[in-house]
Amino acid sequence: MPIASRILAALAATCIALAAPGPSRAQAADDGTLTVELNKFEEIDTGGCRAFFLFRNRTGKSYDGFEMSLAILDGNGVIDRLLAIDAAPLPVARTTLKLFEIPDLACTDISEVLFHELTSCKPQNEDEMDCFPLLVLDSKTPAPLVK
Repeated sequence: MPIASRILAALAATCIALAAPGPSRAQAADDGTLTVELNKFEEIDTGGCRAFFLFRNRTGKSYDGFEMSLAILDGNGVIDRLLAIDAAPLPVARTTLKLFEIPDLACTDISEVLFHELTSCKPQNEDEMDCFPLLVLDSKTPAPLVK
């Protein structure tokens, strides 16, 4: 096959591939996961710590209920307290920022955050469900967020 014919065949194949419908950006983002990311700590004037959480909802559903229990471990790895956090609503295909304060504990004294329990996970217009298998945990802070 002459070089010109090969080039034309390659161009035709490229044009067909580009014209073929593929998944939209929203569909590609729906991987069925709900990421909970401990993004940042910030010291507050009262001596406590403000925690910034990002929730990346790629489940294809909005959530009217999303409540979790977190165990905060101090610098010695000992549970300092349990925090009940209500993060709802979590809209579909969105990243949501939520801030929570941890009073009377410096950010530098937090060694780990344990995702202890998911007390409520309710998709919009549906019954409560077990969302634990959908969760992906991440931390950008020195303290890991773990299951």
